[in-house]
Amino acid sequence: MYLGIDTHKRYSQVAVVDDDGNLQDEIRLPNDRLSELAEEYAGSEAAIEASGNYRPIYEMLDEHLDVTLVNSSKNRIIADAAVKTDRVDAKRLAQMLRADMLAESYVPPDEIRVLRDLVRTRKSLVEERTAEKNRVRAVLTRTDNTYDNELFGPTGREFLAELSLSDANRAILEAHLSVIDAYDEQIEKIEEKIERKVLESPVAQRLLTIPGVGQYTAAVIVAEIGEIDRFDKDKQLVSYAGLDPVVHQSGDKEVRGSISKEGSAPLRWALVQCASIAVRCDEYLGNFYTRLEQRKNHQIAIVATARKMLVSIFHMLTRKEPYDPPGVSA
Repeated sequence: MYLGIDTHKRYSQVAVVDDDGNLQDEIRLPNDRLSELAEEYAGSEAAIEASGNYRPIYEMLDEHLDVTLVNSSKNRIIADAAVKTDRVDAKRLAQMLRADMLAESYVPPDEIRVLRDLVRTRKSLVEERTAEKNRVRAVLTRTDNTYDNELFGPTGREFLAELSLSDANRAILEAHLSVIDAYDEQIEKIEEKIERKVLESPVAQRLLTIPGVGQYTAAVIVAEIGEIDRFDKDKQLVSYAGLDPVVHQSGDKEVRGSISKEGSAPLRWALVQCASIAVRCDEYLGNFYTRLEQRKNHQIAIVATARKMLVSIFHMLTRKEPYDPPGVSA
């Protein structure tokens, strides 16, 4: 049997079809009863879309079913359907699963999922802390105060503490600063957990041999790549990171444009950050960047360097070797 499951926050719509594509059952049930359904159809195949709440449902079903996590953005027939109801979507998922027409999303093993949760949580907390820091700067702007150095370091905090402000503005400033302090504390705790995960990971330790790669960026790269053996070639990994150029072809003419940006945004960000440091301290990547920057511009050169670094990473992880530029096929 083939089960198409259209999941929602509290319930799911299920369609069951047989080998011939005949609809055998349709049911709507609470998500906490999906385990009963999985037991009933144990050994069958099931498809669910990758949504924000997919993980507990996936893990529940995966105990008894062969589950495909569907990348809906790459299944345009589902995403762009003119008629979209729970019943229609569930039946469409079941039929496409039977026909082997679904683009699958990668589900990493538990240790990778945990690391991915940690690095994404840190990213979210840092973004929220940045928003609070911008609100502090807005208070300074509103009260006609300026500070040219690091505002949230020791001297900057002294400056803020000594500012002459109205009672209301002082209260607003202190409120934002207390929130920033709370974020600092939580980010530090998350970073300690990430550091422990990096120390336990042979893959992350390999990545740390690359100049420019630090504890956090190594964790992001490991979390986003997952298992390297799911990529047969370095070009596949480059495409997954969205660092592959868009190719426009007309007849015999081929023009390569900007990068696709269709892959993992966190992985792409981490590689560019690492490349920006590596070009200053690694001869191999630095020479590559310098030659390209003279002909193009900084942005194109640094993105190309990030791509070259990723090719190196593919061969390092495939061969289980540390960073060794002369031995890297780039």
